Amino acid sequence: MSKGFYLKLAAGNVKKNGQTYFPYIITCILMIAMYYIMYSLSINEGIIEMRGGYWLVEMMGFGCWIVGIFATVFLFYTNSFLMKRRKKEIGLWNILGMEKRHILKVVAMETIYIALLGLVLGILTGIIFEKLMYLIILQVMNREITLGFHIYGKAIVSTLLVFTGVFVVIFIKSMFQVFLSKPIELLQGSAKGEREPKTKWVLAVLGVLTLGSGYALSIVTDNPVQAIPIMFLAVLLVIAGTYCLFTAGSIVWLKLLRKKKNYYYQSRHFTTVSGMLYRMKRNAVGLANICVLSTMVLVMISTTTSLMLGMEDNIARRYPYDFTVDIQGQELADPKLDTLLQEQIISYGQEIEDSIQYSYLSLAGIQDENTFCFEEEGIDNSITQGINILNFITLEDYNRLTGLKKQLNESEMFVYSDMQEYPYNTVQLFDKEYQIMECLNSYPIPQESSIFDVYYFVVWDSDVLRELDMAQSQLVERKTASITTCYGYQLRGNEEQQVQMTKDIKNQLINQGYNAYVDSNADAREDFLGTYGGLFFLGIFLGFVFLIATILIIYYKQISEGFEDKERFEIMQKVGMSQIEVKQSIRSQILTVFFLPLLTAGVHMAFAFPLMSRLLRMLGLVNINLFVYCVLACFLVFGAFYGIVYSLTAKVYYRIVRR
Repeated sequence: MSKGFYLKLAAGNVKKNGQTYFPYIITCILMIAMYYIMYSLSINEGIIEMRGGYWLVEMMGFGCWIVGIFATVFLFYTNSFLMKRRKKEIGLWNILGMEKRHILKVVAMETIYIALLGLVLGILTGIIFEKLMYLIILQVMNREITLGFHIYGKAIVSTLLVFTGVFVVIFIKSMFQVFLSKPIELLQGSAKGEREPKTKWVLAVLGVLTLGSGYALSIVTDNPVQAIPIMFLAVLLVIAGTYCLFTAGSIVWLKLLRKKKNYYYQSRHFTTVSGMLYRMKRNAVGLANICVLSTMVLVMISTTTSLMLGMEDNIARRYPYDFTVDIQGQELADPKLDTLLQEQIISYGQEIEDSIQYSYLSLAGIQDENTFCFEEEGIDNSITQGINILNFITLEDYNRLTGLKKQLNESEMFVYSDMQEYPYNTVQLFDKEYQIMECLNSYPIPQESSIFDVYYFVVWDSDVLRELDMAQSQLVERKTASITTCYGYQLRGNEEQQVQMTKDIKNQLINQGYNAYVDSNADAREDFLGTYGGLFFLGIFLGFVFLIATILIIYYKQISEGFEDKERFEIMQKVGMSQIEVKQSIRSQILTVFFLPLLTAGVHMAFAFPLMSRLLRMLGLVNINLFVYCVLACFLVFGAFYGIVYSLTAKVYYRIVRR
């Protein structure tokens, strides 16, 4: 046979099987384009040089690995659908006289066609949309939009190497399938697995245990620091449990329904249960994939969106004043320094609307009822127990800031907490007991966000602060805290000037010998945009990747079920069921199976909520109500989109069945 014959046959096969091949080709193009975009953004010099760009580039590099690995696995998965649909055709070629080496040439030509189309169109699409993604990042980061167009040769080379390797391995896999299969097996390849599925109790019980363990870890994990490693373990357990329950648990449940004779032997239940029994066997893994991908989409988009929307609230809590100077080692506010700072602020064109000065001491300790442990060894080993932050200010500063005239003596304190009320009448600090005179309802100093529980104490005078500071210094090998004076200013003025002012004043204070920490809202916003903007972009981008994968799996699932249900559709009519009854029965099965992954993803999100909220708290989001709204909104939008995808793919299914 001439080489032209194989080229024409391969091209004809791709065109003839367009219903299955074209979505696969489009997927290849999109996956290649997304990899190119992500890689290009990770080496984009404009992003690298911008403030906060370091974290953004790091996230893009991480996202590049995720897209590359996921694209590889997913293209292998979707290729298996194609081979399953082609097995009967390949077996027929073999029986009609084509040798396996000839068949492999055709498969090789088909793979080359798809690879060339995918790589050329994918890279072109990536080049076109990379600039758009870059402009979106600039908009999110609140940066000036720059004109110009750049093609990254390094990204093109990396894309070609990665996906050429993927297509080569896919062809090798197809080659082994053809060589190791017999013609009769190929002819029956698409019809395998029609025997009744066995009840796998062990796998079903294992699924319940692993899923329950993942849920339990999410609920019982209180410490945000501990939540990071726990999250990975919980995710693995939930994914394993999902696959076990879809493959084995669903079969167990349907067989239990079948044993209920009063339920099973009814016309509307008989065909539905028996049909779903075989449907779940064939499509359990695909449904589990849809469920896992749907959960990923919901988690990615809801968490990153809530972080982005809650960024300003987080900045306001962490930096309660527009401009703040903390002088460590200074026990009392210095009027001369305050005057100097105000003059410097005004010189940068800023208007001072309000100011605050107070001294404080901040310690980290482990709480055991009314006693706090401040030993360094105890704190280092307290990840599983939890750390409390204790902030102390003097009664003089408290009364001056609130305008009140409260009184204390040397062994008394007031306490305030915005997390939970302090439940004891005394507090033990460094072997000395203090009487709690009042649990305050409010606190004059804005509370910064923290991943730990924070208590705010009001003490008699600065001598008590010194005693606590000295006791802490003697207890640990290195000095971990000292009395600090804070100068806070509310400003009105240009934010760019505030950023420059922050840098200049910080350098001046350090040069003058002050142990100074200088922050401003405007300066912090640059870093927050780099981190949160990067997470938001990455979350939306990866969410879109997983969404495409979900759509394609649903599409191929509908096509596969259409060809498999075609014969069942005809047999059910031959045994006496009307076309309307058959349609209602199959539609009931499809709807039940189709929306099961979405409902399961919703359950996953509900149980993941406690763990995710603690992780978000580590990133500064304490507004849990915002996260709740984002989760609900994402689920409703995704559910509506899911329904639209079902509606469109169901039309393809019914067209196949009615042929």
